[in-house]
Amino acid sequence: MERIPITKEGYESLKKELETLKSIERPRNIKAIEEARAHGDLSENAEFEAAKDRQAFIEGRISELGFKLGNAEIIDTESLSRDRAVFGCKVVLENIDTGEEVRYQLVGPDESDIGNGRISVTSPLGQAILGRVPGDEVALNAPGGKRCYEVVEIL
Repeated sequence: MERIPITKEGYESLKKELETLKSIERPRNIKAIEEARAHGDLSENAEFEAAKDRQAFIEGRISELGFKLGNAEIIDTESLSRDRAVFGCKVVLENIDTGEEVRYQLVGPDESDIGNGRISVTSPLGQAILGRVPGDEVALNAPGGKRCYEVVEIL
């Protein structure tokens, strides 16, 4: 079975989501199904159909989260080597064309959030950064065109 790398924060976030689904969302949805059932004819009951669809989503997500948490390999980001870009580290990049600096943390696909500076190691930019050292150039074909960055620092 393949292990899924994840930071401690990401693991805790998935665990919290799983607990919320089990203790809040599932019971709330069961109640919605019961209420919709009480309205009579189920064949033309849109509320019942919506609640059943929501139930399928909740159960699927619970199963998915259980799998991910069960196969998670928590990476301690505090003990990482700072000599090259690896999972969990933070990287400062400078856009060679504009001089703009950006800072990203390399995380697993379930933790990525570009707005908060967290990119997946499976993304094109994440893969281009992995293994790089300060001073290396990273070229990337993005939807907006080719972008070139220099690895400034690994934190």
